[in-house]
Amino acid sequence: MKLEYKKIVVKVGSNVITQANGLPDEVRIEHLVNQLADIKKQGIEVILVSSGAVASGRSLIKVSEKQDAVTTRQLLAAIGQVKLINTYSNFFVAHAIQCAQVLVTKEDFRDRAHYLNMKNCLQILLQNEVIPVVNENDVVSVTELMFTDNDELAGLIASMLNADALIILSNVNGIYNGDPKVEGSAVIEEINGSVTNLASFIQTGKSQFGRGGMITKSTMAQKVAKLGITVHIANGTKDDVLTSLLNNELVHTRFVPEKSKSGKKMDCSFRNRRYRNSQTK
Repeated sequence: MKLEYKKIVVKVGSNVITQANGLPDEVRIEHLVNQLADIKKQGIEVILVSSGAVASGRSLIKVSEKQDAVTTRQLLAAIGQVKLINTYSNFFVAHAIQCAQVLVTKEDFRDRAHYLNMKNCLQILLQNEVIPVVNENDVVSVTELMFTDNDELAGLIASMLNADALIILSNVNGIYNGDPKVEGSAVIEEINGSVTNLASFIQTGKSQFGRGGMITKSTMAQKVAKLGITVHIANGTKDDVLTSLLNNELVHTRFVPEKSKSGKKMDCSFRNRRYRNSQTK
């Protein structure tokens, strides 16, 4: 049975749209855009949270090895974000769809005025049939100012906009009940509630180009599901991943939400990098 969603947040990880050589995979980006365009034309509101600015910057400029890591990231992100949004824009325009760049920082979620301005911006974009392309502003977000990764950002956006579902696209099929490389390990297709021993199944390594790993994804997914939002973790490198997922034809991990949306929001204070639920004011 086809999944019936009216509003979805789709998070695309660096490893999905980055080639092995560290350069952007524009063929994969175009394939994802084609699916997103089709989903939007079905009347579903789409918010895209996309990594990939640094990889895009890497394709445009060669950085000296003497440059320190922070300034290198700022340089690549500043240059690369322009190419990344233009890449998305060019592919969306082919479907007669406009997209918009929305760059945010952790501080935007800490300050109530910034939070409401961001929410209003995203809502007016959706009302005008524009697809927001959200990314962390890596130019000014460094060290302690950074999100854990864009999974965290995507969870906050899904909560902010009261989305029906959050779809996290990684380079693996989902969460496994063991080491994915070991024969006999299988994808856990459905997770209910707070499974306390879930971390014991998950490999702790981070993705090649992203900052976060599967433990980050699963922890965030459980928090979002508690708010009544379904979370899917799927393999974004598979062809037609979004179409297959929404048609309920894809093997992946689904975090079952509470029976109804609680009206709660994910905490924006980020104290001790934890989420807390608080009533909407």
